[in-house]
Amino acid sequence: MSLLRSASVVSAFTLLSRITGLVREQLIAASFGASSSTDAYQVAFRIPNLLRRLFAEGAFSQAFVPILAASRATHGDAATHTLVDAVATVLAWVLVGVCALGVLGAPVLVWLMAAGLPDAAQAEAVVMTRWMFPYIGCMSLVALSAGILNTWKRFAVPAATPVLLNLSVIGAAWWLAPVFGRAGWPPIQALAVGVMVGGVLQLLIQVPALHRLGLLPRIGVGLAALRAAWHHDGVRRILRQMAPALLGVSVAQLSLLVNTQIASHLQAGSVSWLTYADRLMEFPTALLGVALGVVLLPQLSAAQAGGETERYSALLDWGLRLVVMLALPCALALLVFAEPLVTVLYHYGQFQPVDVRQTVIALMGYGVGLLGLIAIKVLAPGFYARQDIRTPVRIAITVLALTQLFNLALVPLLGHAGLALSIGLAAMVNATWLLIGLRRRGSYVPSAGWRGFSLQVLAGCMAMTALLLAAARRWDWVGLGATPGLRVALLAGVLGSAALVYFGVLRLAGVDLKQFARRA
Repeated sequence: MSLLRSASVVSAFTLLSRITGLVREQLIAASFGASSSTDAYQVAFRIPNLLRRLFAEGAFSQAFVPILAASRATHGDAATHTLVDAVATVLAWVLVGVCALGVLGAPVLVWLMAAGLPDAAQAEAVVMTRWMFPYIGCMSLVALSAGILNTWKRFAVPAATPVLLNLSVIGAAWWLAPVFGRAGWPPIQALAVGVMVGGVLQLLIQVPALHRLGLLPRIGVGLAALRAAWHHDGVRRILRQMAPALLGVSVAQLSLLVNTQIASHLQAGSVSWLTYADRLMEFPTALLGVALGVVLLPQLSAAQAGGETERYSALLDWGLRLVVMLALPCALALLVFAEPLVTVLYHYGQFQPVDVRQTVIALMGYGVGLLGLIAIKVLAPGFYARQDIRTPVRIAITVLALTQLFNLALVPLLGHAGLALSIGLAAMVNATWLLIGLRRRGSYVPSAGWRGFSLQVLAGCMAMTALLLAAARRWDWVGLGATPGLRVALLAGVLGSAALVYFGVLRLAGVDLKQFARRA
């Protein structure tokens, strides 16, 4: 399967995931609005989600996938299966302890995350954290499965898995929340049950895919099995790689924790406004950045293991050209067309015009750094594939300090939007630094034609931006709330026209879109 086709498969399922995720957020916004209770839910969900990114999709995946790919390339499938069994055994035992500690320590975790929440909201957050914390156990095992399947170039199941979480929370908001209300329980707590059920479903769907490949891990039971797995050479190598990776991912998650803590001390609803904006920003981030990162990391690892330096550089060049061609117009759309997007997607039920305004300014702050956020997903694997995690870690630590300086300057002026803008600016710095690092090492040598390609993209962006600005000013998007069907049709028409204009200009300027398939 070509890289482009693989990335397209991941993007297609990621699009389905983001669409269902958006429906999930729309239901939450319409049912609960933006209040201290929704802030409590968002904080509670961020705690296991933070640990998931820290241990599962973050440090673990960065260390596991390159070593797994190298083991398969150099030692064969049988030895790699033994490595998978040993890793699964150690991981399962660790997760049992982590989940138990998380349930017991929920009050402390909530306080560390959002001490500024009112007492009632903190109590709600503690209850929901306890409901949701086992989710981290499920998702860490899902990350193990995804690493295996992606290494064997089976991208569909890992990419489709998040849809199950969204469907589960949608079911909880639609059906279970009213049941909770009739029973006298806070309806918003039904969402926590939906998250936990979604985690279990995501884990169960991995089993048939792994079984078909003969890769279903055998988890050892008993201390002897744990001891043997712990001393497996591959496990020790992964643990050594995880140490710097954990530090690097911790830096990013520490930034999220700091921002959530600051937001909890701002106006009620600030955490929710940032979350709603973040969900919209995740559309392009996931569709392009995550898809490319998932596909490129095992390919880069294989090229590095085989000493194919030219292919290694060509893979990075291919990914970066896609980032520029697709992420730059998305970033401009978030900046100039934010109000119509937020209004059409969220302005229903309990979500008021003031919530629209506050979410819009947060979305624009994120939009400033969208190009950097997506580029990191391509550039960081360039280091991970070389089993160099320390360099991205050093960069991330410096960028964390820079983010807090941005917060000091921007939050007093812009409130919660200053937090989003700080993240955006820091992402641009991070991506630029990673690019310079790869260039100085000689790991990445840009292919010919970048200057002309950049001018072609800029021409398309200018035409698209002019159309979006005119459409944003032409209609009163909030006032069209009385005719939601018309408002949705207008949004779809404008976005479709913008895409046609952008790619039409690219084609007229001489961009051969088929070249990306040929490069793959």
